[in-house]
Amino acid sequence: PGQHYSMGGVASSADGSTPMPGLYAAGECACVSVHGANRLGGNSLLETVVFGKLSGAAIAATLGDLKSPDMKATEAALARDRERIDSLIGRNKGEHMMGIREELRSAMFNHFGVFREEESMKEGLATVMNLKRRLPDIYIDNKGHVFNYALIYALELEGMLDIAGTLALGALKRRESRGAHARSDYTTRDDENFLVHTMAYLRDGETVLEYAPVTLGKFPVKERTY
Repeated sequence: PGQHYSMGGVASSADGSTPMPGLYAAGECACVSVHGANRLGGNSLLETVVFGKLSGAAIAATLGDLKSPDMKATEAALARDRERIDSLIGRNKGEHMMGIREELRSAMFNHFGVFREEESMKEGLATVMNLKRRLPDIYIDNKGHVFNYALIYALELEGMLDIAGTLALGALKRRESRGAHARSDYTTRDDENFLVHTMAYLRDGETVLEYAPVTLGKFPVKERTY
């Protein structure tokens, strides 16, 4: 199955603002929490248009209040990224990037589809964590600095592993079935314990989960029976 839209993303408000000052998110990368646990593809397109417009207006309104960034900190961050990229391009041995990418694809397909079960997810999460430990030793064949798609894929892989680990941990901790998360070992929805948003944070290199209450609209929550 292919994923053409996401449920979840960067926590954002109706104007696109996020908990990080100056960072705005809208559309596929954002989660405004207006669609519940099972967003339809057409709704994702509408969300991009509506909240993209609101975010653009909010950014324009607040630009005048922003201070210039600390250029020393910006240049230091840029230097770290350049060093990381140069190291990756210059590495000629280790484990090929595409091998880890394919193993990640297989793990997520086999252990974290729509239908899920505890032991299978534990096995899948262990696989993802092992892949993350192997990531620093990857190398790529293309050593160029222009249109280097192998480099792009390698950099993307780091983010994919972070997201995969977060998704896996969140699914494992949510002991219920809801939306597109259907567990064979917890087949019913549990509003008493899990009518919450799963919030994930990266702290000291580890994924930490917290939960935030759901703001309900005018219609009461009820289980789908079809």
